[in-house]
Amino acid sequence: MSPQPKPILEIEDLTVAYRQGDQDIEALRNFSLTINQGETVGIVGESGSGKSTLALAVMRFLGTDGFIKSGSIRLDQEDITQMDEAALQQLWGQQISHVPQNPFTALNPSMRIGDQLAESLHLHGEVSVQEVREQILELFGKVRLSDPERVAEAFPHQISGGMQQRVMVALALSSNPKLLVMDEPTTALDVTTEAAILDLIRELAQSEATSTLYVTHNMGVVAGLTDRVAVVYASELMESAPTKQLFDQPLHPYTRGLLDSVPRLGQRKGQKALRGIEGQIPSLQDLPRACVFAPRCPLAIDKCWEERPALESVSPQREVRCHRWREIESGEINASRELENPSLGGQPGSEPIFIAEDVDVNYPVQRSLMQWLKGQPRKSVQAVRQLNLQAARNETIGIVGESGSGKSSFARAIVGLVERTAGEMELVEIPLSPALVDRNLETLSKVQMIFQNPEEALNPYLSVAESLRRPLRRLLGFSRAEADQRVIELLDLVRLPQEYLKRLPSQLSGGEKQRVAVARAFASHPELLLADEAVSALDVSVQAAILNLLAELQLEQTSAMLFIAHDIAVVAYLADRIAVMYLGQIMQLGDADSIFSPPYHPYTEALLSAVPAPDPTVKKQRIRLEGEIPSAIDPPSGCAFHTRCPRYLGDICKDEVPPMRETPDGKQILCHIPVDELIAQQPPVLLFDESGEQIQ
Repeated sequence: MSPQPKPILEIEDLTVAYRQGDQDIEALRNFSLTINQGETVGIVGESGSGKSTLALAVMRFLGTDGFIKSGSIRLDQEDITQMDEAALQQLWGQQISHVPQNPFTALNPSMRIGDQLAESLHLHGEVSVQEVREQILELFGKVRLSDPERVAEAFPHQISGGMQQRVMVALALSSNPKLLVMDEPTTALDVTTEAAILDLIRELAQSEATSTLYVTHNMGVVAGLTDRVAVVYASELMESAPTKQLFDQPLHPYTRGLLDSVPRLGQRKGQKALRGIEGQIPSLQDLPRACVFAPRCPLAIDKCWEERPALESVSPQREVRCHRWREIESGEINASRELENPSLGGQPGSEPIFIAEDVDVNYPVQRSLMQWLKGQPRKSVQAVRQLNLQAARNETIGIVGESGSGKSSFARAIVGLVERTAGEMELVEIPLSPALVDRNLETLSKVQMIFQNPEEALNPYLSVAESLRRPLRRLLGFSRAEADQRVIELLDLVRLPQEYLKRLPSQLSGGEKQRVAVARAFASHPELLLADEAVSALDVSVQAAILNLLAELQLEQTSAMLFIAHDIAVVAYLADRIAVMYLGQIMQLGDADSIFSPPYHPYTEALLSAVPAPDPTVKKQRIRLEGEIPSAIDPPSGCAFHTRCPRYLGDICKDEVPPMRETPDGKQILCHIPVDELIAQQPPVLLFDESGEQIQ
């Protein structure tokens, strides 16, 4: 008989509110959850669901306006809601530690990394300087930081984002806490770095028996990391279950909608559109009185609008809040949303409309005073090197690679935000001048860009109507009346009602802002659209809607599109061809379908192995890339990837630039290893069909 699991965190009937004026806004209502020793529990849901509020409540760090209205939070049987400030100071760091989403803002920029850890270790016990030094190096080894001595002496800005996040994990582990609270700790990281951090968290849970509350919107991460999952929506717990049960058969329509929103490797826009979830999460100030999900639910009936569903126990470890869960469980009804446009694919043109030849983008680096006095030459960041790429009408080229690969620099050179150093570009046979100021209005109207953060892309003082009207009047010469009519049409194109015309960006959700940004990009009917991480900051449901929208609008306007992202599954869903970039060069280029079958460039192979599959039954071997991406100021000789390549051949990789090899299925691969040897060495990638079923 196995021993009973020891509960570390017990949350019971918790309600958390924020004071706004004379009103209490409840961000979490009647929430209950238990995490046992050594268990990792994932908290998923859209932005505004209450995930981060839960994490902050567990930390008792809700700020001046937030407070626990009712309920209890027990950490190892001690109710922390009753603790005073002094007791909380002892609790933080010693028994409970927090790993935030953005490590750079969490680390002190003016202190060396080692000093920050030393401060924490001194705070949590009487230890000597030598003991602290040894503990720091031991912690850095535990989180697999290469060159720990150098990292300890470095300032935060001198190490990469992935290394910063490893430091935060080391800092969190420094006092051997009973509970780790991780709030979107890998959202801003590359897929390879994310995979390494997730491996680390998984190993620590096993070796240290550390309990973890893991907040995320990434269903693939949840599938591969957690033991159980709690699904939160509009301040309420919708469903909780062991991870495998939840993914095998979600019993709440909201959970089903989240899973349907996630593109899986092998799924393509030409096969099936993403289902997503219609509508948006309600304001906490105006929640529906009965079921909070009813306005967006494809299965809502009269009872859902009249009566709030109770949280019912399905089995000892499973709960669900839905009037119709028994019908879903029996298979009588299906919670997946019906699609208006089941397929969004179109046939790319045969002739290229955009051509880039031998493009270089360099950024000069400021010399130090000592370098200037010594007469040392000024160096430059070689962001893009000898890049060649073409795109046809109605074709989407996906560009993937880690941060520092040159993806955004290439896109900014196309649009003219940075000047290319060498090479030629043309769009519909019109040469694109390197400098933006040298381009006329007609050229400017033909290439548009959608940025990652709509918060920064939209002027906060301009209404939606004015944001959309400006490019029409300036670039196309529309009259005020013509522009106003076209603005209404654009809003309709991106599925926003006309009453949004008068709204300011602050009155829109993140997804709505990005829809406005998409409408503005398509306003001038561009020949080429650049989407630079346009969906990476969005919830999976909003991401699905924007991906479908981009595919629909591109098909309608027959534009070419360069779609940049670090999520290969997202890129492969939308793209017709995919270019894999590393240190400013294209390592592999080919059709989106063929990228999943051998041969791959070793770098592509590593990227594909790191993609988290939204299926907890999937066990795949991951290829760990050692070290960090080299500096683009002084890139490696020979093959740029040779310093990290798991298939390194020796001096030939270090000394000679590899040839661009052509494969039988039309891929181009920049590698010294012959194609037939790559095919023999590499297994096929695990793929899913349009229904989400594993096919390989």
